[in-house]
Amino acid sequence: MVRNVMKSAALAGAAIAALTMGAGSAMSQEITLRMHTFIPPVANPGKTFLAPWAKKIEADSNGRLKVQPFWAMQLGGKAPQLLDQVRDGVVDIVWTLPGFSPGRMPEVEPFELPFVHRDALSTAQALQDFQDKYMSKALAVYKPLLLHSHEGFLFQTKDPVQKMEDLKGMKIRAASRAGVWLLESLGATGVGMPLPAIPASLSKGVIDGVTLPYEIAPAVKTPDLVSHFSSLAGPQPRLGTNVFTFLMNKASYDKLPADLQKVIDDNSGRNIAKAAGQNWVDVETPGLKAVQSKAKNKFYVIPEAEVARMKAAAEPVFDRWYKEAAKSGLDGPAMVKDAREMIAKYAGKS
Repeated sequence: MVRNVMKSAALAGAAIAALTMGAGSAMSQEITLRMHTFIPPVANPGKTFLAPWAKKIEADSNGRLKVQPFWAMQLGGKAPQLLDQVRDGVVDIVWTLPGFSPGRMPEVEPFELPFVHRDALSTAQALQDFQDKYMSKALAVYKPLLLHSHEGFLFQTKDPVQKMEDLKGMKIRAASRAGVWLLESLGATGVGMPLPAIPASLSKGVIDGVTLPYEIAPAVKTPDLVSHFSSLAGPQPRLGTNVFTFLMNKASYDKLPADLQKVIDDNSGRNIAKAAGQNWVDVETPGLKAVQSKAKNKFYVIPEAEVARMKAAAEPVFDRWYKEAAKSGLDGPAMVKDAREMIAKYAGKS
């Protein structure tokens, strides 16, 4: 009997040792996460945010987590499908705009309405507060890594835009339905279009211009394809912005061991929002320099009196969005009020 007890103890010890070795092996196993996006690797967001983020994940995990980027829809599909790809586990991580699928994630749209946005730094931080209050349901099928915006869009067109009347008859690309509605309110024809379609559309005359920030201009060749760049006078030099979502497949996150989940968490949300916002402020400079490097390009600042006309003309866009938001059970006026107040909370803070 003593022999049997000793034998059982030995077997148990061996089993525990095997489990421990297996756990150690699992703990040291390298995991590769596939990251998919619509931008090319030469675009500033890829060079200054996505690639550095991937490297930091690898460094913070001591090489146990690797993020493999796939640029310009290399894994197939079109930009509007990225939200589905990450939700369904086709890929592990995406960086994309909900605006590519109009109405898909209306909760982010208050920040995309005309003249709500001030700058990328305040909006990125405000979006964290807004997410906590309004977006738990919309994001429940994902592991959200970050919501943020770019610095804001301006007119980049083939002909000059210095007043509202200049927009009449122009076909101008926007990335979201709020952007399309804004252009329509100002007298242009708004054309919803993902970023990769811009160069060919400008070359073929499908569109006469775009609403974009400077940072992305070199990636879509607007310094070569258009000649006129118009920002706004006053405290809000851009017409508005677009919200970007940086999302992880929920199952991909859930199956990670706790210490690797912490690596992801430490590089997500509020932990990176301020740095990401500042990055989008900073990357405007090289984008602007690329545009300025072309001698043909001309730059305008639309005067404050004309900006006031534009703001007045854009007011119906809010009523239009409130009606659409109500169809999704959202209190549009309250959400816009909160978005503005949350941005104001962070505006001007270093």
